[in-house]
Amino acid sequence: MWSGPRNLSTALMYAFGARGDCDIWDEPFYAAYLKATGIDHPMRDDIIAAHEDDPARVAAACRGPAPHGAPVFYQKHMTLHMVDGFDRSFMRDCINVFLIRHPARVIASYARKRDQPTLDDIGFPQQEQLFDEVTGWLGHRPVVVDSHDIRADPARTLEALCAAIGIPYTDNMLRWPTGGHADDGVWAPHWYSAVHGSSGFEAPEGDLPVLSGAFQALADAALPYYQRLAQYRITP
Repeated sequence: MWSGPRNLSTALMYAFGARGDCDIWDEPFYAAYLKATGIDHPMRDDIIAAHEDDPARVAAACRGPAPHGAPVFYQKHMTLHMVDGFDRSFMRDCINVFLIRHPARVIASYARKRDQPTLDDIGFPQQEQLFDEVTGWLGHRPVVVDSHDIRADPARTLEALCAAIGIPYTDNMLRWPTGGHADDGVWAPHWYSAVHGSSGFEAPEGDLPVLSGAFQALADAALPYYQRLAQYRITP
């Protein structure tokens, strides 16, 4: 599952983790991304210390098997983590799905956690690039799912998603225990406070948030990337 940050990505990971037949992996390349780029993120040193930071080792593990032997192996990937030079060949052994969200919602959420985000920070150009790469070697477009549709009708949208990737849907995906998941990354205390208090998907989203200044300019820059993929999104 390829998304940028603040895309409903953790809630969707929890939904798959609640299936009963699925192991999850939370942002496998995060530590490798931080080490390779030198970028300053909250808890940077803790993340690198606690997680594998060799991208080749991470890529090899992404091929499976699932860490606890489950038949379904869900990997929550951030598009911005796939920096130039990282081995992407493992993607050919996976079903690649693209989780999108309107940039105004992404930026409003991200800005509460980290100051002055850039276009690369929120992953929209990288998501389009990966989408095109996968399309090129598949010969057809990969699956796209919009977080707005999940929030609007979780059961029907997740049922359509499961059908599109060839696994059975279960209502177990609609509920998970509060307090997080045992396989959360070490960064969870900083980023996951809202979803840790949840036991299911939140209510449908309302109007787009009102942005101003640099935040609105960033949303305007990201919007064409979102719109391009949104035209291919699955619908219930």
